[in-house]
Amino acid sequence: MKRSKRFKQIEKIIDSQKQYALREAIGVVRKTATAKFDESFEIAMSLGVDPRKADQLVRGTVSLPHGTGKTVRVLVIAKSPLDQEALAAGADYAGFEEYIEKLQSGWADIDIIIATPDTMGQLGRLGRILGPRGLMPNPKSGTVTMDVAKAVTEVKAGKIEFRVDKGGIVHAAIGKCSFDESKLEENIRTFVQSIMRSKPSTSKGKYVKSIHFSSTMGPSVEVSELSVTTGGAAS
Repeated sequence: MKRSKRFKQIEKIIDSQKQYALREAIGVVRKTATAKFDESFEIAMSLGVDPRKADQLVRGTVSLPHGTGKTVRVLVIAKSPLDQEALAAGADYAGFEEYIEKLQSGWADIDIIIATPDTMGQLGRLGRILGPRGLMPNPKSGTVTMDVAKAVTEVKAGKIEFRVDKGGIVHAAIGKCSFDESKLEENIRTFVQSIMRSKPSTSKGKYVKSIHFSSTMGPSVEVSELSVTTGGAAS
């Protein structure tokens, strides 16, 4: 892979042979965030699970105490009067048949869809369109619910979904590099604790194999698991 001059320069900041303690790692990643926009602060956790087995699929949601720093565009598929409740709670768009038609025509100016159970029959037919974009609502992620106002409020406040990929890695953006280090630390600890609580009972051996941080456009930094889970320093 061809690296830019900027990338090669910031790569020199990182010791690739070192496992950084949490706070030091946060500081290093913020230093590497030199792009012309406010880069996301990202975490990648390699887990000792086999995602091909249904009983080892790590998936869930977590509410980050300081949000992601991203403005989330929310569409709620619901019939009246719940569509009005969703709009009052902060949804960007809400309705039923008119938005089913818009989605079917290819419209996707949204980041997340929340739907009520009674609309999933029609919405489910758009699986080929919404699935690849990661937009299909799911009860396990809390995006299929009758309490649309609560769901909208949580998503707008920083609730995110996580799911292990086929390589056994959970990846998420958990803030912006412009966040104070203390806010990033709180978000990171909250996210990691949620992953730890989601450990499948069938997972054997070491559960967390590695943790890496990075900015959107920067190289990754390996982090000591101990410093994230217990507050201890890297060994």
